[in-house]
Amino acid sequence: MGRNRSFIEAEVVAQCAEIFRSTGYEGTSIDDLVQATGLHRGSLYKAFGSKRGLFVLALRQSAGPAMPTHDSTDLLLVALMELAPRDPEIRSIAFGILSGVAPRHTPQSLGERLLERAREPRANEATTKDSA
Repeated sequence: MGRNRSFIEAEVVAQCAEIFRSTGYEGTSIDDLVQATGLHRGSLYKAFGSKRGLFVLALRQSAGPAMPTHDSTDLLLVALMELAPRDPEIRSIAFGILSGVAPRHTPQSLGERLLERAREPRANEATTKDSA
Protein backbone atom coordinates (compact mmCIF):
# COMPACT_ATOMS: atom_id res chain seq x y z
CA MET A 1 0.00 0.00 0.00
CA GLY A 2 1.46 3.35 -1.10
CA ARG A 3 1.60 6.57 0.81
CA ASN A 4 -1.00 9.26 0.25
CA ARG A 5 0.09 12.26 -1.77
CA SER A 6 1.06 15.18 0.38
CA PHE A 7 0.93 17.75 -2.40
CA ILE A 8 -1.70 19.42 -4.51
CA GLU A 9 -1.18 18.48 -8.14
CA ALA A 10 -2.37 21.80 -9.59
CA GLU A 11 0.09 23.70 -7.37
CA VAL A 12 3.00 21.50 -8.41
CA VAL A 13 2.07 21.91 -12.08
CA ALA A 14 1.88 25.70 -11.62
CA GLN A 15 5.32 25.74 -9.95
CA CYS A 16 6.79 23.70 -12.79
CA ALA A 17 5.09 25.90 -15.39
CA GLU A 18 6.89 28.90 -13.92
CA ILE A 19 10.25 27.16 -14.41
CA PHE A 20 9.37 26.14 -17.98
CA ARG A 21 8.32 29.71 -18.78
CA SER A 22 11.49 31.20 -17.41
CA THR A 23 14.10 28.75 -18.74
CA GLY A 24 12.27 27.00 -21.58
CA TYR A 25 11.62 23.28 -21.90
CA GLU A 26 15.12 22.31 -23.00
CA GLY A 27 16.72 24.57 -20.39
CA THR A 28 14.75 22.96 -17.56
CA SER A 29 16.13 19.88 -15.85
CA ILE A 30 14.36 17.46 -13.55
CA ASP A 31 16.64 18.80 -10.81
CA ASP A 32 15.22 22.30 -11.47
CA LEU A 33 11.69 20.93 -11.08
CA VAL A 34 12.62 19.02 -7.92
CA GLN A 35 14.12 22.17 -6.43
CA ALA A 36 11.12 24.34 -7.42
CA THR A 37 8.54 21.95 -5.99
CA GLY A 38 10.40 20.53 -3.02
CA LEU A 39 9.28 17.04 -4.05
CA HIS A 40 11.54 14.06 -4.47
CA ARG A 41 12.49 13.03 -7.98
CA GLY A 42 10.64 9.72 -7.54
CA SER A 43 7.47 11.50 -6.47
CA LEU A 44 7.56 13.69 -9.58
CA TYR A 45 8.06 10.69 -11.85
CA LYS A 46 5.37 8.65 -10.12
CA ALA A 47 2.78 11.44 -10.24
CA PHE A 48 3.55 12.91 -13.68
CA GLY A 49 5.54 10.29 -15.57
CA SER A 50 8.21 12.60 -16.97
CA LYS A 51 9.33 16.17 -17.53
CA ARG A 52 7.29 16.11 -20.73
CA GLY A 53 4.24 14.87 -18.80
CA LEU A 54 4.57 17.84 -16.47
CA PHE A 55 4.89 20.22 -19.42
CA VAL A 56 1.77 18.79 -21.09
CA LEU A 57 -0.23 19.27 -17.88
CA ALA A 58 1.11 22.81 -17.47
CA LEU A 59 0.21 23.68 -21.06
CA ARG A 60 -3.29 22.23 -20.70
CA GLN A 61 -3.75 24.04 -17.38
CA SER A 62 -2.69 27.35 -18.95
CA ALA A 63 -5.23 26.88 -21.75
CA GLY A 64 -8.14 27.50 -19.38
CA PRO A 65 -10.99 29.87 -20.18
CA ALA A 66 -9.45 32.96 -18.53
CA MET A 67 -8.00 35.82 -20.53
CA PRO A 68 -4.41 35.16 -21.58
CA THR A 69 -1.70 36.39 -19.27
CA HIS A 70 2.00 36.76 -19.96
CA ASP A 71 2.41 33.45 -18.13
CA SER A 72 0.03 31.51 -20.37
CA THR A 73 1.38 33.22 -23.48
CA ASP A 74 4.97 32.46 -22.48
CA LEU A 75 4.20 28.78 -21.94
CA LEU A 76 2.47 28.62 -25.34
CA LEU A 77 5.53 30.25 -26.94
CA VAL A 78 7.81 27.65 -25.34
CA ALA A 79 5.53 24.92 -26.68
CA LEU A 80 5.46 26.39 -30.19
CA MET A 81 9.18 27.11 -30.44
CA GLU A 82 10.69 24.10 -28.70
CA LEU A 83 8.29 21.16 -28.84
CA ALA A 84 5.53 21.58 -31.44
CA PRO A 85 7.82 21.00 -34.45
CA ARG A 86 8.61 17.45 -33.27
CA ASP A 87 5.81 16.51 -30.84
CA PRO A 88 2.36 15.82 -32.33
CA GLU A 89 0.55 15.99 -28.97
CA ILE A 90 2.05 19.36 -28.06
CA ARG A 91 1.32 20.58 -31.59
CA SER A 92 -2.31 19.48 -31.21
CA ILE A 93 -2.71 21.20 -27.83
CA ALA A 94 -1.15 24.40 -29.19
CA PHE A 95 -3.37 24.26 -32.27
CA GLY A 96 -6.40 23.85 -30.00
CA ILE A 97 -5.38 26.90 -27.97
CA LEU A 98 -4.82 28.97 -31.10
CA SER A 99 -7.95 27.91 -32.95
CA GLY A 100 -10.53 27.91 -30.18
CA VAL A 101 -14.02 29.27 -30.65
CA ALA A 102 -12.78 32.68 -29.50
CA PRO A 103 -8.98 32.56 -29.92
CA ARG A 104 -7.27 34.35 -27.07
CA HIS A 105 -3.94 34.61 -28.84
CA THR A 106 -3.36 36.34 -32.16
CA PRO A 107 -0.23 36.28 -34.28
CA GLN A 108 0.30 39.91 -33.32
CA SER A 109 -0.05 39.26 -29.57
CA LEU A 110 2.33 36.28 -29.77
CA GLY A 111 4.87 38.30 -31.76
CA GLU A 112 4.66 41.23 -29.36
CA ARG A 113 5.18 38.97 -26.35
CA LEU A 114 8.09 37.23 -28.05
CA LEU A 115 9.77 40.59 -28.58
CA GLU A 116 9.07 41.59 -24.95
CA ARG A 117 10.65 38.35 -23.75
CA ALA A 118 13.72 39.02 -25.90
CA ARG A 119 14.18 42.37 -24.14
CA GLU A 120 13.73 40.98 -20.60
CA PRO A 121 16.96 40.24 -18.76
CA ARG A 122 17.23 36.64 -17.65
CA ALA A 123 18.19 35.75 -14.08
CA ASN A 124 21.25 33.78 -15.23
CA GLU A 125 22.47 36.76 -17.29
CA ALA A 126 22.41 39.01 -14.19
CA THR A 127 24.36 36.39 -12.24
CA THR A 128 26.96 36.10 -15.01
CA LYS A 129 27.41 39.87 -15.18
CA ASP A 130 27.70 40.14 -11.39
CA SER A 131 30.43 37.49 -11.23
CA ALA A 132 32.51 38.99 -14.05
